[in-house]
Amino acid sequence: MILDRLEIINEEFHATAIDPAMFDILLADAWRHFGDHFFRYNFGFYEREIRPVLPLRVRLDKFKLSKSQRRVLRRNADLETTIKPIEISKEKQDLFERHKLRFKSGAPSSIFDFLSHNAANEPTRGFEVDVRRDGKLVAASFFDVGRESLSSIYGIFDPDESKRSLGIFTMLKEIEYGAEFGRTYFYHGYAYEGESYYDYKKRFSGLEIFDWNGNWVASGTKP
Repeated sequence: MILDRLEIINEEFHATAIDPAMFDILLADAWRHFGDHFFRYNFGFYEREIRPVLPLRVRLDKFKLSKSQRRVLRRNADLETTIKPIEISKEKQDLFERHKLRFKSGAPSSIFDFLSHNAANEPTRGFEVDVRRDGKLVAASFFDVGRESLSSIYGIFDPDESKRSLGIFTMLKEIEYGAEFGRTYFYHGYAYEGESYYDYKKRFSGLEIFDWNGNWVASGTKP
């Protein structure tokens, strides 16, 4: 791949307050954010290769649970799930430290690599999915909302509970929340062209992929 023949997009800015309507516009133009750091890029490094980046979203009126997603919900029916404004407690920070042990390289240093210290309000309205087993926190995920959209930020879970597919479970709960409150789109991050660790993000019905020319194209991928 000869990069000087391609249009490279690698942009960023910082903002501590984004109103819901503007947040929708940013998401629709493939922007993501961690805390007050907003960014978008159309190529990235994956396993020593330069890969095209695929921004993804789910059109919620076209989303239907797959058989495997139904199994995930059944497997976790015994868990207590609560959705509320983000509050980063010591309990969640401890879970984050356990979760990051899964990474062989490139492990994040802090949960605040992804969230502001006032993530319930800055730079957008932020919520968390709190998942407990017999009172013990086993998973959490964080998302924020615009006027028409919902955007997943990051998820953590107890490695001892890895057979439960809790990362998928919390994403499904975010989708459920978005549909319940009348949102149109669920933005769940970037993946890469070709096979990668992030392919689980492609396995949702109603999937659309940004073409970096301002268009979201329906994916033919089956969940």
